Amino acid sequence: MRTPLVPIGNSRGIRIPKAILQQCEMSDEVELAVDGRQIILSPMDQQPRKGWREAAARMAAEGDDELLIPDVFEDDVSVEWE
Repeated sequence: MRTPLVPIGNSRGIRIPKAILQQCEMSDEVELAVDGRQIILSPMDQQPRKGWREAAARMAAEGDDELLIPDVFEDDVSVEWE
């Protein structure tokens, strides 16, 4: 399908037909990427943190949720904050 590039201020844009947006499950925002000379539009995940609660629960159950960096450093323990 050919579509014209239309001027939008100092930029250019395209109009994407409603049927294509629905087929690709795209709404108000898309992920835009460039691969060589290709522009890639992908639908945004409507729930960016979907599954995080379950993943955190699995990590806790498996004991895999330890801090990688201690939250208190040994030399900070005696420091008085003003």
